Amino acid sequence: MPGFYNFAVMTPIRIDISDYVHSGEGANGESLYHRTDPNTMIKLYNATAPREIIENELVFAHKVYSLGIPSPEPGEFVTDGNGRFGIRFKRIPDKISISRATGEHPERVEEYARRFARLCRKLHATHLPQGEFPDIKEYYHSILRSLVIYTPAERAYLEKVIDEAPDGDIALHGDLQFSNAIMSGDRDYLIDLGDFACGSPLFDLGMVLFTCIYDDPTFMREAFHMEPETARVFWHYFVMEYYGEDADEDAIEAELRPYAAAKLLIIERNSGVALQHYHWLLQQP
Repeated sequence: MPGFYNFAVMTPIRIDISDYVHSGEGANGESLYHRTDPNTMIKLYNATAPREIIENELVFAHKVYSLGIPSPEPGEFVTDGNGRFGIRFKRIPDKISISRATGEHPERVEEYARRFARLCRKLHATHLPQGEFPDIKEYYHSILRSLVIYTPAERAYLEKVIDEAPDGDIALHGDLQFSNAIMSGDRDYLIDLGDFACGSPLFDLGMVLFTCIYDDPTFMREAFHMEPETARVFWHYFVMEYYGEDADEDAIEAELRPYAAAKLLIIERNSGVALQHYHWLLQQP
């Protein structure tokens, strides 16, 4: 795998899709393994995905990897020649997402939740070089400006959450939840880095809360392979590991609830529609 990519060019490399086999899928695309090269995989986006989003993830993936943050080694910008673009990565053998592992083995929920929390603590112990990544508050304001799906009161609430959040230079995943972390043996990695930013960890932690506690049960089963009851237990052990065994879980949930609401900016930007069943979060507690 090349260790450097010429971002000034951004000309995609044409791949022969017949050289690859489908290995998994998500809301924005699919992953494929090379049929003969065990070290190569591709994340191929859906044809509807804006090219700039894919290019953005490629740039961030290289930057994050170069900082030593646990993540798959990225390679080149690629295309199948039929309107789909993606990123080539060095394949991580025998990987499984923390969400799927927990769903398949709910009896091990404490182990996986604590493991995820330690990965998050490691991420949030990283201070980022100035100017290398977007400031999360500016980034969220830009997303909010691009969406016309909120009432004036909802928009005012989101603006208040963003404006009153602490500033910071901490590394943030930007879409932190247990399906964006994978395990291989005793090693853990963060994936899907297109929303990587810097700022307060409260935004990332609000996303974890949203996914574990507030997410739609049907979506949770389909996307994360997990029962809502298991996800709530996951949250409990996540809090114990991230904050400490004596943490006040109710107080932490209350603190993070506004930041869970802010996650709607990512979800609804990606979906392109208002998901009204979540909009109760956009009311002042």
